[in-house]
Amino acid sequence: MKKIYGSASEALEGVLKDGMLIAAGGFGLCGIPELPIDAILKPGRRT
Repeated sequence: MKKIYGSASEALEGVLKDGMLIAAGGFGLCGIPELPIDAILKPGRRT
């Protein structure tokens, strides 16, 4: 299993499926998983 990826999109490739629930945490505007959220919401993906 590869542990380090070049981008959030690369890390999530093949993992996400329609109807999936994802919990992501942070504290206010610091510590939020900004890049993974953008990768999840990339154009073409159904929500």
